[in-house]
Amino acid sequence: MKNKLYFLIPLIVLVLILFNALFGHLIFGSPYGQDINKYSIYVHLQPEWNSYPGNIIYDITNVWSNSKSNAKGFDYNSSNTTMFSDYNSNQLQYQKQKSFVELKHEFSNCEFSWKPHLYRYAIDSVRNSIELIQGTELNNDPYVSVYPNILNEKYNSEKQKEIIKQGYAQFIPICTSKDLTSYEFAVSINDKNTAFDVYFIPSEIELRDYLEDHSFIFYTKEGCFATNHNSFSGICNNVGKNSGLLVVLPDNLKLSLTKVKISLHEKLLN
Repeated sequence: MKNKLYFLIPLIVLVLILFNALFGHLIFGSPYGQDINKYSIYVHLQPEWNSYPGNIIYDITNVWSNSKSNAKGFDYNSSNTTMFSDYNSNQLQYQKQKSFVELKHEFSNCEFSWKPHLYRYAIDSVRNSIELIQGTELNNDPYVSVYPNILNEKYNSEKQKEIIKQGYAQFIPICTSKDLTSYEFAVSINDKNTAFDVYFIPSEIELRDYLEDHSFIFYTKEGCFATNHNSFSGICNNVGKNSGLLVVLPDNLKLSLTKVKISLHEKLLN
């Protein structure tokens, strides 16, 4: 059965591409009901870090209900740099007297979002179906990831509490048109020899408080935070419009490039 699917799915994709080439002008609308905001953050740790010369990249996808969206359907185009207000912003910064260079790529602070054309949505849905069969994806929405909740097995939570104090912290804001909203989120890391802590926090102010003395406010309901995980998915309800994720990595990274995937999804009203 799987062999047949592997043959049929590429064939379906080819038919969709040919159909788009011939009749693409008829399918420029989007069947997707929410806006998509994608960007990445690249962090180069300097020699003060134990993880040097390691680098971190955060790949972020934020799917949200944009009340000001007037797009019937358009595709993501990373070559058009004019649409990003903070394109390739390269800044030297410090955390706990340790320096790092942060490079934001295609970050627009929720000012730019996109929706897939019908043909793009069809192709992405086929790709997502393959990932479901392979077990690498747990959700049937091609733009909203769900990861299994996997605790770190390399060391226990007590050790994580100790080493995370000198780790690197990153704030990931949400996008919303509401004062209060609810978000699904998923985080995973490609290095199984380490783990992350993640918290839904009311605003970026909590990042500064965390860096000062590790005393900060976060949403404490189940599903709003996780510690010492390799991957995690949760739902956090009734969060404020300035809120976002605080993702903390310990300073024990061994890979030349540690990849952190983050999926944020503003829940639709029933």
